[in-house]
Order: sequence, then C-alpha cells, then structure tokens
Amino acid sequence: MRSRYAARSAVVLFALTCADLSGAAAQTALRTAAECTQLRALRLAHTTIAVAQPLAGSFVAPGARDTIRNLPALCRVAGSIHPTADSDIRFEVWLPLENWNGNFAGVGNGGWGGTISYDALPYPAAEPATLADQARRGYAVASTNTGHVGTPFNARFVTGHPERLVDFASRAVHETTIAAKAVSAAFYGRPPRHAYWIGCSTGGRQGLVEAQRFPSDYDGIVAGAPASDWLPIATSSLDHTIAALGDSSRYLPPAALALLEGAVMKACDRLDGVEDGLLEDPRKCRFDPAALRCGSGAASAPANRCLTSGQIDAVDRIYGGVVDPTNGRRIAPGLERGSELGWAAWATPGDALPLPITDYQWLVFADSTWDWRSFDLANPRDHTVWAAADRRLTPILSAIDPDLRAFRTRGGKLIEYHGWSDPLIAPQFSIDYYDSVVAQDSTAGEARGRAIAAVQRFYRMFMVPGMGHCGGGDGPNTFDMERALANWVEHDVAPASVVASHRGRGGVPGRERPMCPYPETAVYNGAGDVNRAASFACRDGGVPERNDRY
Repeated sequence: MRSRYAARSAVVLFALTCADLSGAAAQTALRTAAECTQLRALRLAHTTIAVAQPLAGSFVAPGARDTIRNLPALCRVAGSIHPTADSDIRFEVWLPLENWNGNFAGVGNGGWGGTISYDALPYPAAEPATLADQARRGYAVASTNTGHVGTPFNARFVTGHPERLVDFASRAVHETTIAAKAVSAAFYGRPPRHAYWIGCSTGGRQGLVEAQRFPSDYDGIVAGAPASDWLPIATSSLDHTIAALGDSSRYLPPAALALLEGAVMKACDRLDGVEDGLLEDPRKCRFDPAALRCGSGAASAPANRCLTSGQIDAVDRIYGGVVDPTNGRRIAPGLERGSELGWAAWATPGDALPLPITDYQWLVFADSTWDWRSFDLANPRDHTVWAAADRRLTPILSAIDPDLRAFRTRGGKLIEYHGWSDPLIAPQFSIDYYDSVVAQDSTAGEARGRAIAAVQRFYRMFMVPGMGHCGGGDGPNTFDMERALANWVEHDVAPASVVASHRGRGGVPGRERPMCPYPETAVYNGAGDVNRAASFACRDGGVPERNDRY
C-alpha cells in the first residue's frame, strides 16, 4: 500500500510542478484572488474541489457561530476525497496569498474527529495546531474531518461503515496530505520545501501513524499525548470510570480529589529538589492513598477530610492500571500521582456518558444498550469480546510500531510530548512507546545510553510536569514545539530543551520551566527564582523503579 500511495503522490506533484502557471507569477509566493478561484478546475485522483475562494481578516466556518479573526489574506480550498465507495473525506487547505513561508503543515484532530480543525480543538491546546494558527504563521496548511461528519465524542459513525473506520484511523490524513501538497504545488508553482505535522491526542496518534506507515509524507512531526494504543487506552479509561462511578460508595467528588492531590503534593513535592507544587517525575512518588482512610472504617465522611474504603479502592485501581486476569500481562498503565484534579471529567457523576463508555458501546460491543457497569475482564464472556476486539481493532487504530527506520532514513524528525498530569491518557503509554523504539534501534548487548543517543538523533520526547491532557493544568503548559521542530529539520539543531510557560487559571502565572528530552529531567540549580527556566538544568533523571503495588 505504501508504494502505491507514494507513486501516485510523486506523479501528481511532478505533473503539477511542471505545469505552466503563467510567467513571473509562478516564480513568487505572491498570489492573487483570481489565481485562487482557478483552483476549482484542478483535477486530482478521486478528489472533488468544491470551494476555492479568497479570504482575509475574518471567517465563519461552516456550521459555526463564532467568527475566526485576524486571518491573513489567503486562499481557502475545500473539497472531498473518495478513495473507497464508502469514503467521504472532507478537507480544507488554506494558502497564504502573500508571505508564504514556503512550507506545508498538517494539523490534527481530537477525539473521534468529525470536524475540520479550524480554530478550536476539543482540548486545551499547548501548541498552535489549527488551520487559523498555521495560516497566521505563513504555512500552507490542511485539515481533514477524518472521513465522517460528527462530534469528537461519539464513535457511532463506525456502525455499518468499516471503511470509515479505516479513513479515521489513517487514510483520511494520508489522502488529505497528498491532495493538499498537490493543491499547494499547483498554487505556488513548486512543492513545499518541508512538510510538518502538528497534533495532540488523536492528532498525536495521527502523527505517529504518519511516521510509521507513511514516512514520506512529513519531514517533521509533533505528536502530543498520542492516543497511540487505542484499545488499551480505551480499556484503561473505561476501567477508571467503572472504578469511580460503578458504585456510589466509590464516587470521587471534587473535594475528595482536591484532598488527594494535596496529600500527594505534601508527600512528594520535594523529591525533585524544590518545593514548587510540581512533580518533575511522578513515578518517584510512593504516596499511599490509604494514609487518608477515614477512621473506624466509615462508609461515608466529609470528602475534604478523609477518604472512605470504597474511595481508596477506586484510587488504587486508577493508579494501578489494568492487568489481563488470564495471564497477568499489563494491558494499560495507571494514571500518575499529581493528576487527581483532572479526574473530575470522568470520576464525578454527570448527565453525559464519559467518552470511553460510548467507545465501547460502538466499537467493541456494537450495542447502544450495553451496560458498562457490568463489564469485567475476569468474566470469560467479556474477556472473549475484548480479545476479539483487540485482534480486530489494534491493526487498524493503533500506532505502536517501533520500526521508524524508513522515517529516520529519509531524514524525518519526531518530537513527542506528554503531560505528567494527563488524566485521560496515562503518560506511561508514551514512555513505553519511546522505550520500544530504543529497543528496536539498539543492537544486541548495546548499552541503553548508546541506544538512546542513536534514537535522539531523530526522535525526542518531552514529559511536561503539571500539564494535563494536551495543555491545561497547574504546570508550565504552553510552548512552541513546532518552532523547535523546524529548527531541527531545517538547520539540524536538535532541541536540547524547550521552555514552557504557564497560562490559564491555577498555577503560577508566567511560570517557566525547561522541558528536557526524556530521560533527562529539569533539576533546580539550588539558587535563583524557581519560576524562571534559567534556574534549572537538564540532567539524566534515571528511570525509577515502578511501585510494584500499583
């Protein structure tokens, strides 16, 4: 499949690059509104271009109410791609009419996609990862709805549409990338110099899919908090929900989560050498939630003073992860200490079903009436359904292939990041994938340090203390990985660190911290303002042993 796609891409780009785009206008990045509208006539394989219109200043996206403002003059191209009879991949390409930086960017989605990433994402974005963001930066940029129209929070679209699941998993991004590069080449008279991918969550998984399956699509990839191993992540999230909401005795209201988080910080904040409300590496924290147990085995108590036995059981389960009861193999790691305030999204009762429940309804059981409270992997029936889903879905949805040699050989660069306080996707998933690439890259008997050094020539991962899922949280949660990536791709300057700062409610406004390439961590120099990046240095933090209990 790779060779067929690659060949078609090369033919399309070659033909468009050689086309006569009329004299001097083809030699400059300055383009006119008339040249924009002419893109309606562009012919691409199984692709329909429905819109080619100039924009400037502001834009209201289809179906939206809010106005996107401060846009540069650009050409908006919208269309659809139909690689199979059941496919309907919607895409948009935004092309600066002037001040094009010569490069292309693809931006990712969140959840189950279903919409173009215009100017908002279903998570607090630490990175500029939308059409509007990238157009303002001068990129020719594209986004896809992943092959269906819907919300990021419902997987019902897969019912009766197996090809649309494939579109969502990998084909929509790849096909959009090919079409968007061709549109860009036709408009500017030459292909983009470099192609970059920017995404988090589903967008992070999309980036890893590109590196693993379509290594020629992008020169550089930023993959944030990737939903890389879909079924284990969904199973982990479902297990967290069952642990906290399956029985009223285990409910974890906000007051209980605040109590728990405060106790974790009190016990572990100083382990990294500075008391600042952040855990540089939460795996070193051994706080036992049993320390908060209410006296006399109370079944209920004020949530801001102690935890009941049922609540402690739920917390233990959330920290502990999921194990296959038939063979003891770890299916999914647990969430880290320090992430507790973010659990409210799925640990506090509400009107809407948490996302992992709807995922299982449609993809695993294909039954909207399925009783999620009854799910138990120790039950042979449930385990059989789960194992069958693993065999069916993992080859389609997961991005866990550690063999990145094709991507590396062509000069590709990959930056991954993950917040240590992520309450949705356990940070250990990213560490496990990084370690698998290191193991794949190493030769027999080679020291781990040498293998890491070899991998870091093309792949660096940054763990972000105090940051939630793709952003938010009390830690430094805003940064510019894309700029670091471009510097690496275009000037061969690998990022030794990336400075992050805090924005939003909570935390310390403006606080800075250098993010270090794993396994290095930021270590306080012993003097200076703990809220300034210059007071820290990146050093090898080692790999702490996991707490066997969890």
